[in-house]
This record gives sequence, C-alpha cells and structure tokens, in this order.
Amino acid sequence: MTTRTGTRPSQGDIVLIPIPFTNLASRKRRPVIVISNDAYNRAFADIVVVAMTSSPFPGPYTVPITSADLEDGRLNRPGMVRADKIYTLSQGIVVKTFGRVKQEFLDRIRASLALLTAGGSG
Repeated sequence: MTTRTGTRPSQGDIVLIPIPFTNLASRKRRPVIVISNDAYNRAFADIVVVAMTSSPFPGPYTVPITSADLEDGRLNRPGMVRADKIYTLSQGIVVKTFGRVKQEFLDRIRASLALLTAGGSG
C-alpha cells in the first residue's frame, strides 16, 4: 500500500510527514499513526497522530510495533509507538501513506493513551 498526497488519511494509517530539524534549515520524513477517527478526518483539515520511532525506548506509554501488527504494508524494522507524543497536523503535509495497523493494535494504542490520561495523584 502506497497512497500519494491528496487522499484523506484514515484512522490506523501509517503516514510519512516532514519534520523540521531544530535549526529549521532542513526536514526529515518521519512515520506517524493516525489516531483521529474518520469522521474527524472528514470534517476537519487536520489529523491527530502519535509518533513512531525505531529506537527501542520502552516505557509506560510506548507500544512495540512490528510488521505483524500491520494489516497492510510492512515496516523496515521493528519500532515503538510513542503514545505520549501526540500531534495535530494538517492533512496537507502528509507525504504518503505506506501502511495500516490492525484494529487490535489501535486498541493497544488506545489503552496506552488511557493510561497516559488517567487521573491519579502523580
């Protein structure tokens, strides 16, 4: 699965977005997973995403991901989804869609988000 710019991302899609380096002089493409639902994605020009990384940073708000977690596409290497790295982005900056996670994997992201936002005494 490779979808070019101009198509509306769907919940569960893995998309590439350009991220500027801290000096803003150049950009690197990074994968993110769309977590906003399809109704939101149709109604607004933005999408809500969580970051993916290939660095093995286990933590309470990370979810390991491999190609086995995808219903479409494949990953170059296993990685982690950072549920604590949530971004709202313009749909217009999506470079391409190259995969889609399984529903069960989206449920694991939701569980991590619930843990992140649960009340507590810190």
